[in-house]
Amino acid sequence: MNNTASKGKEIKIPGPDHPITISPAEGTVRVTVDGRIVAESRRALRLEEKGYPPVYYLPRSDADMSLLVRTTHYTYCPYKGDCTYYSIPIGGPKLEYAVWTYERPYEAVADVQEHLAFYPSRVDAIEVIS
Repeated sequence: MNNTASKGKEIKIPGPDHPITISPAEGTVRVTVDGRIVAESRRALRLEEKGYPPVYYLPRSDADMSLLVRTTHYTYCPYKGDCTYYSIPIGGPKLEYAVWTYERPYEAVADVQEHLAFYPSRVDAIEVIS
C-alpha cells in the first residue's frame, strides 16, 4: 500500500488489505424523513469498503438541498479525504449530522464527489426500488 502525508494528514490508497469499490446502484434509491423524500435518484452509487456495510451516495442534484443544513462538523478518512456534514432539521435532534459528503475526495474515490450519503439510523428509510 502506498502511504504518503499531505498537509499533515496520512493518505492511504485502497488495495487488497482495504478494498473500496464504487459501482452504480441498481434501481432507484430513495431517502425519506418524516414522510418527505429528501433524496431520490436513479444515478446513485454504491460504495463498499472493507469492514463497513455498503453505503449509497446520491447526487446532490437529486436531493432536496432546502431540507439540509450544513454543519461545521467534519471528520477525516485517510482513504477518502475530508468529510463534511449536514443535518436534516425536519427530523428533529436525531437527524443532526445525518448526511455526509466528500467535497474533494481523493482520486481513488473521486466518483463520490458532489454526492451525499445518509446514516440509515438517522433517517426513516433508505430504500432501493427496482
